[in-house]
Amino acid sequence: MAEPTTTLSPTGRQAGPAQAAVLLAASCLPVLGAVLLAPTLPKLQDAFAGTPGVEALVPITLTIPALVIGILAPFAGRIADAFGRRTLLTISLLVYAVFGTAPLWLGSLPLIVLSRVGVGVAEAAIMTCCTTLLADYYSGPQRDRILGLQVMVTTLSATVFFGLGGALGDRGWRVPFWLYVVSLPLAALVTLVIFPPAEATGSAERHPLPPLPWRTLLRPCLISLFGGVVFYALIVELSYVLDGMGYKSTATIGACAAIASLATAAGAFTFSRLAPRGPAFLLPLTFGLSGLGLLVVAVGGVLPVVMTGAVITSFGTGLLLPTLLTWALSGLSYEQRGRGTGLWTASLFIGEFFCPLLILGVGALLTGLSSALAVLAVASLLATALLLYPRPRAASPVGS
Repeated sequence: MAEPTTTLSPTGRQAGPAQAAVLLAASCLPVLGAVLLAPTLPKLQDAFAGTPGVEALVPITLTIPALVIGILAPFAGRIADAFGRRTLLTISLLVYAVFGTAPLWLGSLPLIVLSRVGVGVAEAAIMTCCTTLLADYYSGPQRDRILGLQVMVTTLSATVFFGLGGALGDRGWRVPFWLYVVSLPLAALVTLVIFPPAEATGSAERHPLPPLPWRTLLRPCLISLFGGVVFYALIVELSYVLDGMGYKSTATIGACAAIASLATAAGAFTFSRLAPRGPAFLLPLTFGLSGLGLLVVAVGGVLPVVMTGAVITSFGTGLLLPTLLTWALSGLSYEQRGRGTGLWTASLFIGEFFCPLLILGVGALLTGLSSALAVLAVASLLATALLLYPRPRAASPVGS
């Protein structure tokens, strides 16, 4: 993290390695919530096999936080803009630990799903506050680099969490939930090292907040909605693809998911080098890679081919997230940034929530999971073609 240590906030106040490290670490917590349980989903389904609707409820335990984030992130962004980021972040980290560990003692699947709603409430604030503070502390190309670094770190953490989830899941489906206590030391670190940006001086007393530039935010948010579906497809479904191929061990599933996650990190690492090309170049590239990889996964049939497709898709989605985020936040002021981040986060996570439900529905209409993934692949490739089609009076597919 050498680059951010010499970077100044937009007002000249320096953010050092301590601030960057804490915010990047806290940014990993929603990822933990999203991927930690993925390798254990088949075991969780077996444990509650007698529960009505178990085939839908088990994937929802993984994705319900995403829906809650999608609903609440704009409100979290407004609170962050109006009253500051640090206090909201600290409280949300404490709430995260309480609800995250609740399934250790809960005995029914509906109650576990309800506890995951609480996790989503905390994650909405964590995700919004961390990203907004990083955007507050850095500007220009440095902001592009730190937000790309955020995606890279979170996806590398996903690699660790996939592996941990698989290894711990072999000892029982409840064991991975112990990892949610990691938010408690992070809450203490936030109170010690995170400072309000200099722009925050007196901003809490400014009413009303300046309006958002809806015209420039709408398109990034709509594309991020679909991007969330594409991004989350393999996170949720790869374990089912491998299970259907006969690979039953959660450790094996976790290792394969970790390989895909490393490819996502590689894509995010590449972002800072490609960022000067802009979203007009990056968006068609990312959706094209994602669609191609999903198609390979859908038709692969054997492990080496399926994993090749998973790596291609994951590299594309690693490029996708920082591209969408930097595009959405460009041009926002301090007083708008929390709400803008919240709206972008909401769009992404609503897409993530509906991803498994869409795949389940399409699979039921067609011939199963592989067909559903193939449909999503075609949709992603169609998005690539649409983004390449020149808009009137604009040289890029994203406009200004």
